[in-house]
Order: sequence, then C-alpha cells, then structure tokens
Amino acid sequence: MSTDTEQSGAGIAFPPRPKRSEGQWALGETTPLTPNEAWKAKEGGLAVRERVEAYAKGGFDSIPGDDLRGRMRWWGLYTQRRPGIHGGRTASLEPHELDDEYFMLRVRTDGGAVDLHQLRTLAGISTEFARDTADVTDRQNIQFHWIRIEDMPRIWATLEDAGLITIDACGDTPRVILGSPVAGVAADEIIDGTPAMLRIREMYVGDEDLQNLPRKFKTAISGNPNQDVAHEIHDIAFVGVNHPEHGPGFDLWVGGGLSTNPMLARRLGAWIPLDEVPDVWHGVIKIFRDYGYRRLRNRARLKFLMADWGPEVFRQVLEDEYLHRKLIDGPAPELPEGRHDHVGVHRQKNGKFYVGVAPIVGRVSGDKLAKLAAAVEAAGSDRVRFTPQQKIVILDVVASKVPDLLDALDQIGLTARASAFRRGTMACTGIEFCKLAITATKSTATTLVAELENRLADVPELFTLDGPSLSINMNGCPNSCARAQIADIGLKGVQLPNPEDPQGETVDGFQIHLGGGLGVHAGFGRKVRGLKSTAADLPDYVERMVRRWLAQRKDDETFASWVIRAEEADLS
Repeated sequence: MSTDTEQSGAGIAFPPRPKRSEGQWALGETTPLTPNEAWKAKEGGLAVRERVEAYAKGGFDSIPGDDLRGRMRWWGLYTQRRPGIHGGRTASLEPHELDDEYFMLRVRTDGGAVDLHQLRTLAGISTEFARDTADVTDRQNIQFHWIRIEDMPRIWATLEDAGLITIDACGDTPRVILGSPVAGVAADEIIDGTPAMLRIREMYVGDEDLQNLPRKFKTAISGNPNQDVAHEIHDIAFVGVNHPEHGPGFDLWVGGGLSTNPMLARRLGAWIPLDEVPDVWHGVIKIFRDYGYRRLRNRARLKFLMADWGPEVFRQVLEDEYLHRKLIDGPAPELPEGRHDHVGVHRQKNGKFYVGVAPIVGRVSGDKLAKLAAAVEAAGSDRVRFTPQQKIVILDVVASKVPDLLDALDQIGLTARASAFRRGTMACTGIEFCKLAITATKSTATTLVAELENRLADVPELFTLDGPSLSINMNGCPNSCARAQIADIGLKGVQLPNPEDPQGETVDGFQIHLGGGLGVHAGFGRKVRGLKSTAADLPDYVERMVRRWLAQRKDDETFASWVIRAEEADLS
C-alpha cells in the first residue's frame, strides 16, 4: 500500500484503497476472507459459554472444531499440545493431530492485581483441577494446564465467586491490560493509571461490539518513570509523562508488536489526561476493528495498519472520525536507564515497602501460591501483583515485617534476593504444552539459570540487586511470546542437527539475537549470521558472552551497548 495520502469524502486523509481487498469493514469489505473470519461472522466467541455445560457432560469429543479451536479462546481456553510429538513435526501436522484432550486456561488479571482470597482461589484451582500447574506469564496472567472440559463449569463458578474472570483472555479480543505492578505505591510514580484501566475493563471487556477484531489487541498503561510494561510492543500504550502546562498525564503510543514481523509502537504526539484514557482507547480499538486488515491472519495486527498509515494519518482519523475533537499535543517521556523489573525490597510513597520475588521463568504451582498467600497474610498485606516480567510483587509491607517475609519467601523458593540470571530470564510455554512450539523452553531456561548461577558464582556483582542486569528471553517458536527480539540475549527455538548423530533425529536449538531492548536501547538487537546453539550448549555460550562483556565493557556499559560495538568474533 502506498503511503501517499488522499482525501476521503469526509475530509479524512488516509492511504488510497489497496489494489486488492484487505477486508477492511470501514471500506465496505465485509465478506469474510479467511475461515476464521467466516466462523466469527456466523457466531461470536461469547456465545460458546452457554454450550460449555453440554460439552462438560458430553466430554472432549463432543466439541465441534470452530468452538474447540476458535470460540473457546474468547473464554481463555486453548487446547494444549499432545505429549510426545517432536518439535520437528510441529509445522507438518494438522491442528487436530496436535490437540490433546486437555486445555490451557488463562485467568484474566488486569494489571496483575489479586487479593489474598483470589490468590488462594488460584492456588486451589491449580491443585484440584490443573495437576498443580500455574505459570505467571509476561501478560500478568496466571495460566493453568491439564484442564478438563468436564471441570470448566465448576472452575468458572469458583473463579467468579472470587471476582476473577477468563472472558477476553484470548481470541480476537481486547486482551488483558498490562499495568505497572507498583501503580499507586511507587515513590517516583508520575501518575497512577489504575482508574483508567479499571474503567476500560468495566466498560469494554465482554462488549459485543469489540468481540470480532481482526486479531488480538494488547494494551499497556503505566505512569511509572521506569516504563515497566514494555509499552513499545503493544497495540496501544499510555505512558506517564508530565506536560509543562497540563501536568501529569499520558503519552499515546500505537502499533507495536513482535512475532515474525516485529515493529515498535509509534508516538502520536498526543498528551492524554487520565479521565480521557478510556475514550481514546475506545477510539483506537474501533479504528482497528473497522480499518484493520482481515485478508491474511499474519497481517491482521494493528502494527501493519500503522506501518501503512503512519502516526500523523492515524491521529487524524482518530480525532476526526472517532473522537470528533482534537487531542492536546504533548512531550515525549524521558527514556529510562537500567532495570525495568521490581525484584527486591523497595520503599513505597506511604512509608511501607513492596517486595518483588523471582520465580524462575514464571513457573510456580498451586502449592507455592498457597504458601505465598500464607506468607503475605503473615506480613500483614492483602495485595499481590504479577508483573510483565513473570515475577510477583507483594505490596504494603511494614518495615518490621520485611525480614520475616524475606525468609518465608526463600523457604518457598520465591526469593527476593535473586541473581541477575533468575531476575532477568523469561521463557514462553514451549513444547511442553504449546501446539506452535518447536523446542522446550521452561525446563531449558530453568537449567540454564541454575548452570549460570553455579558457573559464575565467582562474579559477586551478578548476585546483587544493584549489579549489572542481563535479560535472557527464550521462545519455543518465532512468535516471540517471551519477547526474544528485545532481550540482551534473545533465543528463538529451532531444530538443529544432532552433533552426536547428524543423520538422526534433530535436537532442540536456538537462533540467537543479541543486544535487543526497550527504553534507551529500544531495538531488535543484532543478528550474527549462523549464530545458533543447541540447548545443551547454551550454558557454555551464555557464560562465554557474560564473561567477555564484563571483561571488555567500559565503566558501567550495558550488555546491549557492548554488543553494538563488539567484534563479530567476540559474539560467537
């Protein structure tokens, strides 16, 4: 599509109509162009909830395909991968051949916020229905596995009694809203975005008008100066900023996303006051619904529309056609240096403390969550938040309770005294449960963290919270659910020849990206031609990179800065 603009009849500038239909509703292109669009047009995802009672009685085999691999996602349910299927076969098998008769279930927790009753509810579901599985995702959700369709009515009733939901947790919907885990308590906070987040959830989650988007729509809202929600990779993000005339508000970003065509969000140059955030959010998501591309699933994200329109045209369409008013011009937020996580003990603005802990790559369990709830209650708190870095934060701890809480957390295996590797490593679900995955991730990353902590024990600065940080993001396929392109060391799952038996079955490996990041170092990192490693050799490679970085860095030079100037030979 050309980026030259033309004027529509309404006086709105936008790129000329493409030569072939992109399925844009606003241009009258409403005929479904893909199987997904066809079944969505026939019946929306919300309708499947009423049928689950029947499926629960009839069992897995009673669920038709459009519900099983489509509409049930609107309620947080994905079929999980059948065990024993080698990663090399992922792309060659049909969906029904990959399906197991169990589900992954995402619980929607906007801003990652839960109270003690909700935390104990999640723990109970894990132990009773999910074989003690529970993962903290980088979407601030809790994700269960081994869920049976027969148990879903009871699970929903239990969740909803605790004020928890799964609606719009997956599917072509407005997904969970990422919010700062320390919103409302951080001493250096610019503005608390929680009221806007809650208003959006109240007004629009489950809204029938927003249940047939071209694809998923991801939102982030944070008034924290550390920009702790990865706003650059969201469809829409509101970033805290001080306007010289109007005071604290939000800078508006649109059109970010990773996967196989990564793009960073673009600033619209607009300052949004807190009370206008829901209205602006609603205008942007309706642009996506109406103008978003529906011809191909792999181009059905808002980032492709932004790439073709540009921020100036996008803002004009938003103002003229959807908001019917002009937005206030605003300054860009300052770019933060250093860490974006919340691990450790930090003073709140009310004099209490928040304590951030680091489960390894987000993996917990019902047992751990129950023990965490007991430790939080003993510390006098009732507020826990999951983070966009697969970590957990306990809020509102008085100073006298902090030492005992830290000891209790260590006993659970949720330490706040984390190494750079435990603090900085994330991993997606991987081949253990995901039908798209090519390699194992959670187990591989857990082994990697343990190996690095052992091998680099002679470098004490890597075991202090004020030491250098290092992000290692591991993905089991190119879709980048764990953000491989924006990590210091990004790992994308591939199958590689077995070094010990090149003619035999392939083994898990990873293509390596180096020096990606957000904030000051926003970008997708450096690719070195042919730079890959088997999973077994990863500890050797990462140890080598860390030691070279620490030996060659200038002053407090970050890993990403070192990678930019390093010789290619030093990166092998």
